[in-house]
Amino acid sequence: MEKARDVLVIGGNRYFGKRLIARLLAAGDRVTVLNRGSSAPPAGVVHLIADRDDEDALRAALGPRTFDVVVDQVCYTPRQAAIARRVFAGRTGRYVMTSTVEVYEYEDSPTLVSEAAVDPLSVRVDLELPWDEPEFLDAHYGEGKRQAEAVFAAPEPELPYVAVRVAHVLGGADDFTGRLQHYADRIRAGEPIAVPANNHPATYIHVDEIADFLFWTVGQNFTGPVNAASHGMLTTEELCEAIAAHIPSGRTVLRTVELGETSPFSFTRGYGMDNSRAEKLGYPFGDVRRWLPQAAGQRAPIGARGTARPAPTDPRPKNDRSTKTQRSSLSNSPSPTRTPNNRRVN
Repeated sequence: MEKARDVLVIGGNRYFGKRLIARLLAAGDRVTVLNRGSSAPPAGVVHLIADRDDEDALRAALGPRTFDVVVDQVCYTPRQAAIARRVFAGRTGRYVMTSTVEVYEYEDSPTLVSEAAVDPLSVRVDLELPWDEPEFLDAHYGEGKRQAEAVFAAPEPELPYVAVRVAHVLGGADDFTGRLQHYADRIRAGEPIAVPANNHPATYIHVDEIADFLFWTVGQNFTGPVNAASHGMLTTEELCEAIAAHIPSGRTVLRTVELGETSPFSFTRGYGMDNSRAEKLGYPFGDVRRWLPQAAGQRAPIGARGTARPAPTDPRPKNDRSTKTQRSSLSNSPSPTRTPNNRRVN
């Protein structure tokens, strides 16, 4: 029997975070959960309450504790990463940060993108940007994750780290994001679904598969960025077809738009990730088309018949004027048009 591990999970109150905690407990690991106390973790864990943005409070909550692995589910900015580095260097053997496919927001590639496309060591970090302003953070979600990775990748102080770049997450009756529900409601009501004229497919991962992958990662010793995505890519049309299969009376109506907001999983650029590094390390991903029907079915029956929920809004358009100068300092590449996809879903 393997030795029980001491694992700290920062965040993890919902969605795949709570599934990860369940897997760790089932494996006999000693689990500590740190959050701001807005919700209680499951039975069987040690619960620490602190605001991770307050370094003194974080140190006080942790006390002398050390961990084999820390899994950080809620690191969104380089400031948060810098605090974590100072606090956890020498306190944990390995630091696993949940990152995102959106670190590749400037890598508009017709082929699947590997981890090498974004080298954290080459990313410029700017701690003085207004990371604590919600609108700025929402408009620069991918950049915040990119810079957070760069902070963890720095050679000093020593902190072995992993950045799990998570594909768009689907599935689960507890999916609170409203993204698949948006499609289900509109298909049920026969309302139009907005897609860009040049609509690109993307890679996805099931909520249980990303929980499994994070659990597996805790037990490994590799470091650096790693892509986490099921095999295969899906278009908006394929997602809608899968959902419509559970709504016999529904009707899928796609409406092409040149400008403005589009539906949650429609993209003007590629969002495909190459998962070969993880597979070579020993993790066998599933195929997206095998689990899609089940994931789609969990959303299709929900919602009032004949009503359509508006699409989740993209904060970028309303912030374009106020953040234009700041964004130009973040990257030399043009800022892509985005819709929310993988944001804060843990």
